[in-house]
Amino acid sequence: MSRDNDSILRASEIGEYLYCSRAWWLRRVRNVPSDNVASLQAGQDEHDRHARSVAGYHRQRRLAFLLGTLALLTAVVALLMALGGAS
Repeated sequence: MSRDNDSILRASEIGEYLYCSRAWWLRRVRNVPSDNVASLQAGQDEHDRHARSVAGYHRQRRLAFLLGTLALLTAVVALLMALGGAS
């Protein structure tokens, strides 16, 4: 099932409409380009930077979990070896 991209109304568009319904209409219906392209690009760049930061956090979190699990397994093996060697 494919959706036509024009039929999707995004949350940002609702905010744009509430802020200025005329600007929304000009962009959405009349396809008039925005005058503040540089500002929009700066906002997109900031969103991209934040997305990379969040992705990095999740990679570090997975790595920390993996290293913690390995440390716990190493401790269990060392304890079992110590207990087995004492008998």
